[in-house]
Amino acid sequence: MGGIRREHDSLGERELPDVVYYGVQTLRAVENFRISGIELHTFDHLVCALAYVKKAAALANAEIGSITQAKADAITAACDEILAGALRSDFVVDMVQGGAGTSTNMNANEVIANRGLELMGHRKGEYQFLHPNDDVNCSQSTNDVYPTSVKLGVHLSLQDAADALDELRTALRDKAAEFADVIKMGRTQLQDAVPMTLGQEFGAYAVMVAEAVRHLRGAAADLLAINMGGTAIGTGITSPPGYAELVTRKLGEVTGLSFYEAENLVEATQDSGAFVAISATMKRAAVQLSKICNDLRLLSSGPRAGLGEINLPAMQPGSSIMPGKVNPVIPEVVSQVCFQLIGYDMTVTMAAEASQLELNMAEPIMAYDLLQGLMMLRNAAVTLTSRCVTGITANREHCRDLVNNSIGLVTALVPKLGYEEAAAIAKEALHTGGSVYDLVLQRGSLTRAELDDLLSPEKMTAPRSRTL
Repeated sequence: MGGIRREHDSLGERELPDVVYYGVQTLRAVENFRISGIELHTFDHLVCALAYVKKAAALANAEIGSITQAKADAITAACDEILAGALRSDFVVDMVQGGAGTSTNMNANEVIANRGLELMGHRKGEYQFLHPNDDVNCSQSTNDVYPTSVKLGVHLSLQDAADALDELRTALRDKAAEFADVIKMGRTQLQDAVPMTLGQEFGAYAVMVAEAVRHLRGAAADLLAINMGGTAIGTGITSPPGYAELVTRKLGEVTGLSFYEAENLVEATQDSGAFVAISATMKRAAVQLSKICNDLRLLSSGPRAGLGEINLPAMQPGSSIMPGKVNPVIPEVVSQVCFQLIGYDMTVTMAAEASQLELNMAEPIMAYDLLQGLMMLRNAAVTLTSRCVTGITANREHCRDLVNNSIGLVTALVPKLGYEEAAAIAKEALHTGGSVYDLVLQRGSLTRAELDDLLSPEKMTAPRSRTL
């Protein structure tokens, strides 16, 4: 059994199990914020981001002379351990918290200080040798550390989500090639429109996802403007001259990312516009992804009484009462993720608007929604790719039969017959149940050769060349 140690802050003393690396301020935060049940360590990229920021600050402070090299070495060594995966269980503060992220910053400061103390040959809590505030948080404030860490954590998470979406794009593109020769009926307003190929349909989905990836990666660039060195409100109080530029450069060196100092640190400390942009771009991706899932459910509906043009891989029995029923559970779960992301966007928007004067107190809920949303977006894309898209098959003959029996074929005849005659043929076909093909021949409007040429899959589905 481990012992206990006593730590104090401005509110008094508290006892902590000696085995833990967090300290008294983290303990108070755990007691105060029992909100979401989602602790910092849930988001590995955020924990790593905090370690990167603290490491960069220690390197900059040592170079400027604000802390000793020995202290900087202990801090950076502790940060490197965190980056390697250690000490995760000590990042215990709830993601949703008051204080604009102070509890998150102090959780990191205390864990790094106490591990650094051990590396220096001291015991946890002997802060006279390495202090969470004076040393680990030297030249910093929560108000520059927290938004910078969140930006880095979101940037890393965004790359994961974009990579997963890119794999989905590849899978959809592969299906587009596989289904390039499957003729089917296109639909507008859920009504028969004109023929197309199933490959064209899936090719459009691939482009949608590619657009989502492109916009997500583009929005990530805004996250590289940071306010480190601005400290409390952007004026840089308590940070030495040259620190802001130096710590920004150090953060770029340790992460390999092209961070740069925000144009105006006062503005950057209070404005959450970059988070709004990321959230809006996530929402766009969610809308596009859910549209694809809606289509997959429609196209696979049936199997006998629906469209039945494609088959989704069977993942599990679909009913506790109807034998043989198989539901499109993967598109269903992905759409639900998308609904959640759309809701997160509203929260991020309201939280960003809540900024007052020199600081936005609502950054923690933005951090939670962005990180949680990106994790869910990534997982949804991985699931949709591996457990649905790659296993989709086409009902080729059924697709062709629907085309042959569709009144929509008449649209291809308009250039030859004119709108009025084509409309009359469509009306008669609808009334009698006859086929457009047969009615055209019966009327003598076109020869069989002309009709076959106009209604060939190539003529009906290939984009027309523009003559200038």
